[in-house]
Amino acid sequence: MSRRKKATAQPEETPPEPSRAAGGCVLAALVLGLGAVLFAVLGTLAVLVVWAVGGAALWRTVRRPVSDSSAPPPPREGRPSCRECAGHTLVSVAPSGTQKGMLIYKTASPERPNHTHVHIAPGEVNER
Repeated sequence: MSRRKKATAQPEETPPEPSRAAGGCVLAALVLGLGAVLFAVLGTLAVLVVWAVGGAALWRTVRRPVSDSSAPPPPREGRPSCRECAGHTLVSVAPSGTQKGMLIYKTASPERPNHTHVHIAPGEVNER
């Protein structure tokens, strides 16, 4: 006679979680089915509904406020130096409108109050 092996206890299996992709496919099928029924039953009115929904989506997109991301960042702390502008005070720093990546430095001399010294130097405008 043969010996029987003892049956080992099987661990309980957890049911698999539903797939998100399967849920998305079901939702897409429902939307497409509803659209097909809408076009079959209503005909021309369904086309007008699609145009109205598209127009409303476009209007909403156009009316949404846009952030001003084109504002230039503040200039760097340092400035170019030359023999002529030694001892001058920095008046302003602005990004050049015609030369990309260049900064315009304006300084004033304490001895000549009506004179402005200008430097155009490369600067890390997009650094900050």
